[in-house]
Amino acid sequence: MTEPTLKIGPSGYKLNPEKLKGAPQSILPYVCGAFYYTEDFEYFDVIKPYLDIPEKPKTLEEISQEFDEKIDKRIESIKHKFAELKCHQEYLYNQRFNRIIEDFEYAKKNGQFPLKPKFTIGTTLSANSNITSTFVIKQGNKHEGYYTIGNGYLRFYMPYKPNAITRWFMNKCLSIRWVDEKND
Repeated sequence: MTEPTLKIGPSGYKLNPEKLKGAPQSILPYVCGAFYYTEDFEYFDVIKPYLDIPEKPKTLEEISQEFDEKIDKRIESIKHKFAELKCHQEYLYNQRFNRIIEDFEYAKKNGQFPLKPKFTIGTTLSANSNITSTFVIKQGNKHEGYYTIGNGYLRFYMPYKPNAITRWFMNKCLSIRWVDEKND
């Protein structure tokens, strides 16, 4: 003989009003009159989509299988990213190597390597302890002077001195003045 068990509260599955909002009107006769339904209800299969039925807990094997699938997917993704990175790095290496070869060919043809523009940003300390910064653009080591704008923050060094008309128009029209560095 089995002993009866004491159940407190309703038994069965609760009707979910949110799911019921999208239900067709043909479901209405099956759900009238009750809020909880058990599996032995005659039309349980009809109203099952509109009930709050808790999911059965996953077994350890199912969890392990899902985890293995996620790890495998992550490994494939990382392998793909490394392959892309390898291709990109090989491309950059080839570009750099091609530039080096072009520089050597230029040197063979012209007797010197091509001059590359040099950008430097520096700070200087003046006598009255004011710190000023300058932006310098140079081409090579030989220069006659530089153009400057305003207070001398920007210096664009030139390998030759422009003629007087060019210097006058640059100063008057564009407020870019010439500063001689070589006093012959």
